[in-house]
Amino acid sequence: MQELLIENVNLINPNESEPLSDVSVYIQNGKIFNIDKNIDVSNRVEAQIIDGDNKFMLPGFIDMHTHLFANGFKKEDNMKNPLSTHFFNGIINMHDTIDAGVTTVRDCGLADIGAKMAQKKGLFPSPKMLLSVTPLSITGGHFDLTFNSGFNMGIKYLGLPNPLCDGVENVIRKTREVFRARADFIKVMVTGGALSENDSSLYPQFNLKELIAIVKEAKMRKSKVAAHAHGLEGIKNAFKAGVNSIEHGTYIDKSLAKLMAKKGTPIIPTIMVIDTLFKNGNYLDDEKKAKVKELNKVQKENKIIAYEEGVKMFMGSDSGVIPHGHNLEELKFLVDLGMNSSEAIAAGTIEPAKFLGIDDKIGSIEPMKSADVILSNKNPLENISSLGDSNNISLVVQDGNVIKNTL
Repeated sequence: MQELLIENVNLINPNESEPLSDVSVYIQNGKIFNIDKNIDVSNRVEAQIIDGDNKFMLPGFIDMHTHLFANGFKKEDNMKNPLSTHFFNGIINMHDTIDAGVTTVRDCGLADIGAKMAQKKGLFPSPKMLLSVTPLSITGGHFDLTFNSGFNMGIKYLGLPNPLCDGVENVIRKTREVFRARADFIKVMVTGGALSENDSSLYPQFNLKELIAIVKEAKMRKSKVAAHAHGLEGIKNAFKAGVNSIEHGTYIDKSLAKLMAKKGTPIIPTIMVIDTLFKNGNYLDDEKKAKVKELNKVQKENKIIAYEEGVKMFMGSDSGVIPHGHNLEELKFLVDLGMNSSEAIAAGTIEPAKFLGIDDKIGSIEPMKSADVILSNKNPLENISSLGDSNNISLVVQDGNVIKNTL
């Protein structure tokens, strides 16, 4: 029987304005068993005891938008590097992600079922995963990685479906292929993006009939659809088709925000990724730099409007486009939109857990939930930015297993 007692911590649950001070958390068989001021395990000879040293305990975070097997989407790397490096880099990225305090991710493209199986077997440190496997893209769309030379720079191997599909029949077939590859949800590119080769972030991709067909296929499997969408028309099309979440949502306007708030359709704003590319994207070509500049001009203003209209927002870093291991820096950007620190923590824990239908398992620190917890050296309610520094995360426990301990 696996037993762990973490003593002397200040417990911060989502939506709490003050920590619960000087408590102990007793973990048994991967689940939180008891939370109390004084827990005696003197008769439990196999129990591991960790002194939390008055640090701040939070639930393990959920990153709703990552690419664990991506490293900047520098497509030329796919031509010159052996395929094996794609997977070895993924192992490093998974380590850096959980090291930063993220114990669960929704991977929005490139991680496959093998990665999820390996994580479950404990072959290496990794967040738990919900997979989209391959995003769906039109020919010439945001995940068509064909250069003007004609060379396709996409990763190719058996088990990873080709992302391209056009027309209602083809998108139905492709959606079924992706589910066959063991996707937990469908990711669909409904506009271009900052790093696309052949398109604009503003213009829509997939027509309404195609999107409705994709959503219908997902619903048949009680699954969700996440839509990459920057431009307003693409966001509108995705919303009309009934997608479950909007990724990015850069050009959202007030009227659409009102409709999304009423329906409960969330945005994963991923503000950090464009901000980082704008500040550190010297390696980008001039066309991509121009797209990043335009997106950065409007993203905060428009997303503040959406937040003020009541649109739900969850934390997503888009790590993979930018370096892994900085995921929780996104929380500061959520505070910049108008959230307080407690709301931002909830947007990275219990709120996405509810959306994913797994709030009975993760998202808060409660008895009989999975023992996914972290310790922060600093009080994030006073300084939310502290969570963005992985060196500030001194303990990571996932399903009762100690993944990181620098106490």
